[in-house]
Amino acid sequence: MNTLFQWLRKLAALPTRTRFGAELDEEMAFHREQIERELRDQGMSGEEAHYAAKRQFGNSTRLKERSQETMTFRFETVVQDARFALRQMARNRGFAVTAVLMLALGIGASTAIFGFVDAALIRPLPYAQPSRLMAVDEAETVFPRSNLSRYDYEDWKRMNHTLSSLDVYGGTGFLLRMGSVAEPVPAARVSAGFFHTLGVRPMLGRDFRPGEDQPGQPKVAMLPYGTWKQRFGGRRDVIGETVSLSGDQYTIIGVLPQSFEFAPRATAQFWVPLLDRNGCEVRRSCHNLDGVARLKNGVTEQAALADLTGIAARLAVQYPGSNKGQGASVEPLTKLIVGEIRPILLTLLAGAGLLLLMACVNVSSLLLVRAEKRRREIAVRGALGATPARLVRQFVTEALLLAIAGGAAGVLLAAGLMTLLMRMVPARLAKGMPFLSDVGFNAHTALFAAGTALLAAILLSAIPALRMRLKDLHEGLAEGARGTAGRLWQRLGANLVVIELAVAVVLLAGAGLLGKSLYRLLHVDLGFDATHLAAAYVMETGQGNSKPDERVGLYRRIEQRVGALPGVTAVGITSEMPVECNCDTDWIRIPGKPFHGEHNEVLDRDVNSAYLSSLQAKLLEGRMFTDTDDRKHPNVTIINESLAKKYFPGEDPLGKQIGNDDLTPASMREIVGVIADIREGALDAPSWPAEYIPIDQSTDGNIVVVARTHGDAGALLPEMVTTLRGISPTLGVYNPTTMEAQADASPTAMLHRFSTWLVGGFAGVALLLCVVGLYGVVAYSVSQRTREIGIRMALGAERTQVHWLILREAGLLAGAGIVIGIAAAVAAAALMKSLLFGVKAWDIPTLAGVAILLGLSALAACFLPARRAAAVNPVEALRAE
Repeated sequence: MNTLFQWLRKLAALPTRTRFGAELDEEMAFHREQIERELRDQGMSGEEAHYAAKRQFGNSTRLKERSQETMTFRFETVVQDARFALRQMARNRGFAVTAVLMLALGIGASTAIFGFVDAALIRPLPYAQPSRLMAVDEAETVFPRSNLSRYDYEDWKRMNHTLSSLDVYGGTGFLLRMGSVAEPVPAARVSAGFFHTLGVRPMLGRDFRPGEDQPGQPKVAMLPYGTWKQRFGGRRDVIGETVSLSGDQYTIIGVLPQSFEFAPRATAQFWVPLLDRNGCEVRRSCHNLDGVARLKNGVTEQAALADLTGIAARLAVQYPGSNKGQGASVEPLTKLIVGEIRPILLTLLAGAGLLLLMACVNVSSLLLVRAEKRRREIAVRGALGATPARLVRQFVTEALLLAIAGGAAGVLLAAGLMTLLMRMVPARLAKGMPFLSDVGFNAHTALFAAGTALLAAILLSAIPALRMRLKDLHEGLAEGARGTAGRLWQRLGANLVVIELAVAVVLLAGAGLLGKSLYRLLHVDLGFDATHLAAAYVMETGQGNSKPDERVGLYRRIEQRVGALPGVTAVGITSEMPVECNCDTDWIRIPGKPFHGEHNEVLDRDVNSAYLSSLQAKLLEGRMFTDTDDRKHPNVTIINESLAKKYFPGEDPLGKQIGNDDLTPASMREIVGVIADIREGALDAPSWPAEYIPIDQSTDGNIVVVARTHGDAGALLPEMVTTLRGISPTLGVYNPTTMEAQADASPTAMLHRFSTWLVGGFAGVALLLCVVGLYGVVAYSVSQRTREIGIRMALGAERTQVHWLILREAGLLAGAGIVIGIAAAVAAAALMKSLLFGVKAWDIPTLAGVAILLGLSALAACFLPARRAAAVNPVEALRAE
């Protein structure tokens, strides 16, 4: 309160206009008297000295006004400027509406994209001290970041000196039975300290206790908030209840808070401890977990990486068979969660920034044209005593009003765009981006919107103000606006048009390259015929089919029942769906080949005898599997072309043997066929060496059933799912899809499609702004050059010559903008190369197409003004002058 009173006293002590005027009059009178006394001392008479002092002192009224403007803030002049600016906009509503809409478009688009950037890249993760959280994994030559082995995790946790905690998580699935209904649900397995490391506490119940993740411990589970609300009605007494997961009873011990999110396992409906080692985890060479760690105070990311790398090196010496060449990967958890979306968001933000720049340039051009049109008005005001600062303040006031109106409209537009963009994100992609729930207006986005509006105001006020130099006032009085637009065209206006065209080229080229990348991505050679293929994931969790022979019997029933459906010609079974991931790998060794403990990593797929045929995979040599390739016959394998080229260069691989690192007799398989590469991983990932093993010789609990049909694959899915569920109550069927939809909805395709549509939208708006801006500048130039054009025609110029005069000048500007824009577009494309697939940054057809499109658009924008110029009547033009 005392501070407030002190501030008010200081404010009251500031000189009022009346008091300042009186003090100023007194000061000026004193100086005049001093000059007058000096002149009288020099011998002048009193009257002569009086008038000489006034002449020497200068115009007291003008000096007083300048002193007032320098020493005090004149609120009434600001109000006058604002009122005058509003009257000017009311008289020129078309200009005002156009300017506000352009600014709203630029500010709204940039603010909307910034909302996503803020939520994903700026705001910290919703965990305790998120900057100390690291994603910890292993590393090797093929995988810069690969899964952790459970044995390696336990050693790293025990031996490290830089981490206050290290925990792991992995994916799993259960068959949830509630009443008589069994449903497959995704889940996550974690070590006991996982939530403690993140700094997350359950809202109900308790966390996992230390040691509760060890083999033999009771089975317990924690519920995410969504599962608690949807499946258990949000009951607070759910703690202590049991739930059936794949036939085992799990006791619910806690419910996670609503704010909890963990993108790598965003779909998990249950969180359970690791407990017993599964069939893979009994081997140190099994890598199926990911780590999350918290750094000790004062420890850097680099120090933790060096520590874990040293541990990995010691383990490689101790366990050369499984750990040779294994390293460590340590990076901020934030980078892991938003790694794929980061370049897209930054690219989109850059595109939105360019769009904002174009909008500001366009509005600046309009303001500059208006300023040139008002030169006589400005010159008269200057001659009547208005100072340059006073004139500049008028432009600043007008720019601020436009920026405020454009900013307000832009905020409304941004709110709508953010909602629209969130709806455009496919549901499958959104599950891995939990930050979308935080997208919206907050302090960050509000400050960003205000900042862009302020920058727009500065740009809008600076350009016209710089043109209104005091030395131009007499020229303005002498000739008004005559000829000034022609000079503007040659100077600043031309530069603005070139900038606008260059920005449009960058956005159009970016959209073209992304569009071409998406087309090539969706038309990449899959190595099989994806049409007329229906697929469904099947989880077999019953205890009755745990033996290999019983699983083989289950596969036979699936083949028979699904194969009997109308239109089905072949039924394939595989352990992994194509176009999904380069995961589920195996380490191989080839007898007779040099071996030094290296890890020859290849994709491993268990398939039935009809799978490759149902895909219509291309057999290059040898044979496909048959029903006799079972446990009663020798082990066999089919390899892809990449494996043959890498490990059997210049050789015929048929009849050769492949085994594990130890070449144990049970692991040896004979190569009986070679097929063309099937794209198992992402669409933009290179094809990996792969081996295909008869599923009758290596049974798997979780499979994918693929059926080829004569008809529509989508129409087959409902009946196929019903048939699979009717085979056994232990089967869970989920994610039915067609193979074409699998490729089209893959994360890679969705990311490319999303970025292509957004950048394409920016490019379309940029093209529109560019055409409108070029049309406005050329049209105004023609209107102001009526006298010149009339003289040319009076001296014998043909209408065609006048037509080409205007088009030639506009064409030079368009050509300069296109050339500069193409150079900038190549540089910009190089920066976003991670988003391109099968396209170079300097793709000639795309750049040529952009140049032609923009050239034709510029020609269309200039056609009407050029036609209007050619239609000028020289007699009327000269008479008007």
